[in-house]
Amino acid sequence: MSKRKLTRQQRWRIEKIQAERSKRASRHDVDDAAALGAGEYGPEREGRVIAHFGRSLAVAASEDGTHYRCHLRANLESLVTGDRVVWRLGEEGSGVVVARGERDNVLERPDARGQLKPVAANIDQILIVFAVEPAPHANLIDRYLVAAEATGIAPVLVLNKIDLLPDDGGELKALLDRYEALGYPVVEATTQRPDGLDALHARLTERTSVFVGQSGVGKSSLIDRLLPDEALRIGALSEDSRKGTHTTTTARLYRLPSPVADDGGELIDSPGIREFGLGHLTEDEVTQGFIEFLDHLGHCRFRDCRHRQEPGCALLAAVERGDIEAARFDSYRRILESLNTPGH
Repeated sequence: MSKRKLTRQQRWRIEKIQAERSKRASRHDVDDAAALGAGEYGPEREGRVIAHFGRSLAVAASEDGTHYRCHLRANLESLVTGDRVVWRLGEEGSGVVVARGERDNVLERPDARGQLKPVAANIDQILIVFAVEPAPHANLIDRYLVAAEATGIAPVLVLNKIDLLPDDGGELKALLDRYEALGYPVVEATTQRPDGLDALHARLTERTSVFVGQSGVGKSSLIDRLLPDEALRIGALSEDSRKGTHTTTTARLYRLPSPVADDGGELIDSPGIREFGLGHLTEDEVTQGFIEFLDHLGHCRFRDCRHRQEPGCALLAAVERGDIEAARFDSYRRILESLNTPGH
């Protein structure tokens, strides 16, 4: 469908609005510079972005975890939840962010137009949640692993609702054993037993984590158990006395309360990053997302080998020798086929 052509008056109105926004941002930055120069802001302090509300941020002070409403200087790059920042506290109790620290990594998701946008930063692990019911299939797990590998952030498999497993673990236990053999950590969890989240608590300790997974696997139930106090979910920081209450649709960072993680576990949650798609990945990125392929890549007879039926393909040879599981290779091919299928 072609884009609707704007009239001259519509273009003028859009340009006027954009100019006014730019003017306000510039004026705000000038006011900040004057206030900083006049000593109206305190000394520089370190903190971490825990939420985003339009042009303002919620920042947790590194020294004691206290939350402050801050705004961003116009000359700074855009910030996302999880960013480490340098900020200064103003006389009225709010602050200004003056610098962003180096990022260890950044999690990007495609927007409505398919362009990658950063949504969170400085993440230690992506927890891929699936459940005994609805029963997962290997290709779905592989898709999430490929998406996680593409971010450069370590994936962890979390099997939820283990109270529904048969005593011997069944076929699902055998499937998980294969992923553990590849080097992926597997954590079992259930909200139906007093000790059902102990292994998950241990995995979250001293790490910043993100949960992903398809609908119905119990992500929300796990997060609600990990964050029982609703007041932790930003609360008053989303209020603005001049403009009413603001809500955030971006990712939010929560400090996990004791006894969930005594040593600093944090959880970044956002509905926008709970589901992972592969439509933004190239064939090469999907191939590299199968970690057992890595030792064989680059050894094919032809440099442009696509690992289908080409003679001298190192991956096909590895499958024949048993170095790569045939089921995983079949799953890899299905994912590649889905990239060229509308709706995937």
